[in-house]
Amino acid sequence: MEEQDMTRLPGEVVESYRQPPPGEVVEIYSRPLPGVPGGAARPAPPRKAAVRRHSKKGLWAFLGCFALAAALAVTAFLWDGAAPRHTRLDPFDYDFREPGDSAGPQEVSIPACSAEQGVTLPLERQHGASLTAQEVYRQVNPAVVVVLTDLGDGSASVGTGVLFTRDGYLLTNYHVVEGGQECTVALDSGRGYEAKYVAGDADSDLAVLKVDGQDLPAAVFGDSDLLAVGDKVYAIGNPLGVELRGTLTDGIVSAIERDVEVEGRTMTLLQTNAALNSGNSGGPLINEYGQVVGINTIKMTSRYSSVEGLGFAIPTAYMERIVNDLLTFGSLQPEPALGVVVIQVGEQVAPDVWGIEVQSVTKNSPADKAGVREGDYVLSAGGQPVSSSQDLLRVRRQHHLGDELPMTLWRDGEIVEVTLSLMEPAV
Repeated sequence: MEEQDMTRLPGEVVESYRQPPPGEVVEIYSRPLPGVPGGAARPAPPRKAAVRRHSKKGLWAFLGCFALAAALAVTAFLWDGAAPRHTRLDPFDYDFREPGDSAGPQEVSIPACSAEQGVTLPLERQHGASLTAQEVYRQVNPAVVVVLTDLGDGSASVGTGVLFTRDGYLLTNYHVVEGGQECTVALDSGRGYEAKYVAGDADSDLAVLKVDGQDLPAAVFGDSDLLAVGDKVYAIGNPLGVELRGTLTDGIVSAIERDVEVEGRTMTLLQTNAALNSGNSGGPLINEYGQVVGINTIKMTSRYSSVEGLGFAIPTAYMERIVNDLLTFGSLQPEPALGVVVIQVGEQVAPDVWGIEVQSVTKNSPADKAGVREGDYVLSAGGQPVSSSQDLLRVRRQHHLGDELPMTLWRDGEIVEVTLSLMEPAV
């Protein structure tokens, strides 16, 4: 409802609205799914999440010219080869979850498998020359997939995923597969694969899937810590479902390390104005060098005003540790605490010597027990130079509870070597 600010001049109206928190929006199809007897839709049982029905008029006007072709293409595209045979999904009648209305994470009952030993998500710290939008699309789109999750109630969720190994490991959002009983992945080539569930973490909104394939196209993942506000980025995904699959949008990095409240938890995300819509969840955010630097997860919405250009992605620097924990242990492992508060930007403490100042040390923390003092400058940690708080966070993400972390300090004009025993979890 609009409210007038009575302190303003007559006729000067200011819109006032309460903005709901952003939520993970995933496309939910409610038409007949593969294997439903008789080809008719079963009445779906009540869902905990509220749903809203799209008006058909706009989509009929927009997509009516290729309705028949879309229906035939969807059938062939999604259910070729390994996938179970379905009838077809009607691209003009579907429901989707309202953001912020989820009753909490749901279990995943998709057939599972364990990751093979040694599988990791590698991040490239270097990059080549800038690419055109056409080159980015040609390079990355083959690794972008449709993720179709059968929810077992006559409906299915549709999201996006991205392959990161040539033998079929891929990333998507947890909320794309939550509540799922079966999952099918389709490449841009049209070939479909039955997907197995490796592991996932609801709080981080990340899930790893595996398809049985060889020599598949895999995307290169870059380091999101190298991004700056204003950098060019691209998104590839399946907005509004399968009929618009492989859509490329572009924009810039609008903000870095944006803390966003999402369904009762705080996530630190990349903000972009590249267009994201339902169905883009789990797809890649790509830098101008053709490297995946984030996994798209949410779009800001409002019930009271149109909101454009406010999309968010999970940065690769943050998810590298999470994904590798999921691959190695099957679950997210506690991150260790260091016990120091440091200045964000480094300072030059001597010719050719840079470090970050320690503002405070938590009593009885690993840093305190190792002898780190307030006023020290951290020059390196784990053998890696430290010139910003981001560098120190990167080192911490690479360690687990029980690890030893060597640290080089600058104290009163002298170099001091200490070792932190990382026995306490971060809070």
